[in-house]
Amino acid sequence: MLNLSGLGLGHVLVSNWRRAAVSWAATAVFLLVALPADPDGVPAALVAVYLLLLVLVAADAARIAWRADTVRWLRPVLAGALGLLLLAVPVAGTFAYGSARDEAVEQELLDRLKEGDDLVAKAAKSPFALSKADYGHALTLYRGLGEDHPGSRAAALVPERLEAYYAAVATPYSAKQHCEAIDPLTYLRTLPRTVDRKLLGDLAGYPDTPLAESLYGCGVSRLGGTGTSSGGEELGTLLRTFPESSQAGQVGPAVSATIRQQVAGLKDAEPCTVTEQLRGTRTLVAELPETSVPTLERQAEAGVRDGVFACGVDEFKEKEFTEARTTLTDFADTYKDDGRRQQARNIAIAAEIAEDRPAAGKRLPPSGRPGGARMELVISNDAPNDVEVLYTGPVTGTVKLKACGGCERYSSEAAGAARACKASGTSYPRAKLRLPAGDYHFLYKRGTDATTAVDNYTSGSKVAPGYTYTSCTYVVERDEFGLDLPTLPDLLKPTSAS
Repeated sequence: MLNLSGLGLGHVLVSNWRRAAVSWAATAVFLLVALPADPDGVPAALVAVYLLLLVLVAADAARIAWRADTVRWLRPVLAGALGLLLLAVPVAGTFAYGSARDEAVEQELLDRLKEGDDLVAKAAKSPFALSKADYGHALTLYRGLGEDHPGSRAAALVPERLEAYYAAVATPYSAKQHCEAIDPLTYLRTLPRTVDRKLLGDLAGYPDTPLAESLYGCGVSRLGGTGTSSGGEELGTLLRTFPESSQAGQVGPAVSATIRQQVAGLKDAEPCTVTEQLRGTRTLVAELPETSVPTLERQAEAGVRDGVFACGVDEFKEKEFTEARTTLTDFADTYKDDGRRQQARNIAIAAEIAEDRPAAGKRLPPSGRPGGARMELVISNDAPNDVEVLYTGPVTGTVKLKACGGCERYSSEAAGAARACKASGTSYPRAKLRLPAGDYHFLYKRGTDATTAVDNYTSGSKVAPGYTYTSCTYVVERDEFGLDLPTLPDLLKPTSAS
């Protein structure tokens, strides 16, 4: 029993020092391996070998003591008493080692906790997109401590660390950086899917209100922008994710106010720029759930309609006639039920004439029809191709004349002036206009059946009260390159006075 203490005292009692040294060496090796205490403990194989060695050594000491000549009756009594006393050494050592091992485990868990703390501190110094991996690793450490080691000192500190974790991730929200806060708050909102709600406690529901505020704040701050930065994505997410929130109820009024502000801005110096903003807002509205903001689509569409018209008018005033013609032609083709459609057509006609004859663009065509007397203008076509006549002045419009069958080009301007529209028996295509008195600008556009050498022609004339006018259009071959031009030596010729 003395040798079971691992100190070799059985062999010492019989003065067998060499065999006692075997126990001392085995115990020394065992202690070198076991100390200091490790969370993983001593390998089971080593413990088994050491215990087997102690049993063998004890048996050997008992055999030697039984055969020795020393006082036989004293040896068993003394050995038993000392053995029982010294067995307390390994037993106490076992308990002490277990306690040391538990402390080693606690220290290892506390080290993991500190590792998580260091990762959070590091991640908080960088944008969320760059630090998300560190946040994820830290969360894994915290979750492992809380869920796998619930009774440890480290686990008791996890709730406090999770509060700090949430605060670090939500730093942009605390700084009122609403757009930057959306991704980290969205991330926090997903954590209850992977972390025990009991461990999270009240933190599980924390991100909802901050995320709703950030989606609203970011979306509203981007109103008036274009493309992906118009705020539609954020506001749409808000309405779909938190439809009952107070922030969702503010989306409709905020967007409506933006549209009204943009429409008011059409009266300023840059209506075309404002129109692009209105188009961006219309795109934004299309991204929102219609049931949440049912009236915004009509308001946004009406704003764009007003913007397109205002932009075309501004382009005309700025002498950007080609752009004005395109803008207002598109307006008339798109908004067929708009009361300004005819005015848009008239301005587009004037702009087309002004592209070649800038005087036609000095002022906008009148929006109303003037009263008073009107004079008749008869236009005849003595040309082998269709012609469209555009005119602007006190009134604006167009008229189309078919090609004259059997009519030919004239060899000179003199021949055209003398013979155009005068051949007996020829029925020239003609149109009648009734025009108020005033200055007019005309554009004669050759039809698609004309050769590419036939150019359009512009001119201006004055319509005086009390007269009836006639006009004849024809084509003259006028140079060696074969360039054909319509010639109007006297565009409007009074034929009678009333």
